[in-house]
Amino acid sequence: MKALCWHGKHDVRCDTVPDPVIEHPRDAIIRVSSCAICGSDLHLYNHFIPGMESGDVLGHEFMGEVVEVGPENRRLKVGDRVVVPFTIICGECDQCRRGNFSVCERTNRNKATADKAFGHTGAGLFGYSHLTGGYAGGQAEYVRVPYADVAPVKIPDGLTDEQVLFLGDILPTGWQAAAQCEIQPEDVVAIWGAGPVGQFCALSALLMGARQVIVIDRVPERLIMAQRLGATTIDFEHHSVVEMLNELTLGKGPDKCIDAVGLEAHAAGSLDSMYDRVKQAVMLESDRPHVLREMIYVCRPAGILSVPGVYGGLVDKIPMGPLMNKGLTLRAGQTHVNRWTDDLLRRIQEGQIDPTFVITHQATLEDGPGLYETFRQKHDGCIKVVLKP
Repeated sequence: MKALCWHGKHDVRCDTVPDPVIEHPRDAIIRVSSCAICGSDLHLYNHFIPGMESGDVLGHEFMGEVVEVGPENRRLKVGDRVVVPFTIICGECDQCRRGNFSVCERTNRNKATADKAFGHTGAGLFGYSHLTGGYAGGQAEYVRVPYADVAPVKIPDGLTDEQVLFLGDILPTGWQAAAQCEIQPEDVVAIWGAGPVGQFCALSALLMGARQVIVIDRVPERLIMAQRLGATTIDFEHHSVVEMLNELTLGKGPDKCIDAVGLEAHAAGSLDSMYDRVKQAVMLESDRPHVLREMIYVCRPAGILSVPGVYGGLVDKIPMGPLMNKGLTLRAGQTHVNRWTDDLLRRIQEGQIDPTFVITHQATLEDGPGLYETFRQKHDGCIKVVLKP
């Protein structure tokens, strides 16, 4: 089969690789009908996430048709149309029973190695390094789905791939980021990053009743998209984020702040951003936490910081004094996808949410390597890429 494979920094190729096979009685094989390139994939493309090996199949946002099931999988049948969450879950461990699906205790098959890096590891993830299990991803014609009698979301007739594909990652990620904020009717919510996850954070915050949502980015197409949702925007290339947020909140600061950027934060000439780039270049720091620092500084006392943006390792110069003395709450984590999918699917069916607005590019799997670079460079107005194997 054809699949997009990682071969090193900025080196993604459309290779021919062996077809997946049933390895466990609970498995299923999915013929992929649609997959997407996620902002998190760019962290792999830019080689900021450890544990990648040449030839690894990429992709964690995909859906398709069930073509084979293991003998113990009684939930799925051949012909079912499903979206597959990026988190691989067993449904039986203590964390899964609590609904903390992204930290499933059983599915990271490289747990011993990952525990050394993180203390305690989270769930296995599709197409996201050997630290998260080394599972082949979904930017491919076929995928083996472990524990497929638990996580896949069955899709009813009448919905297009484009309407439901993002249930596997970025839509519930944006929703969880907003839910972690415990939004109240008078809240001002500030969101750093207007990529696809940031857009869904803004949409979610507005649906949850925020009085005002402010989105911070520098890419014109992304800022326009956020404005169409009803958000106020700040272009950090041309305005001081701190000054603008103080002006918009009458000097109080936003009540809730969301970091939808993560480890590759950019800033317009700030000293801390230059510091991060130097330390990253000499391997004394793995991540660039400019957004995290800025959120701690600007957030209103007793506010909440929500971090859906991916971080991979070590950060430096985190202002713990302001975090502690202002009484801020910090919530982070990979997404507990299946905690949210039933509600979000219902909202899509009822027309309350139409996730297709973020899609700017659709192409074939063979076009994928070039579109990774287009997405990285933000050329051609690229915000979200959907591929059709």
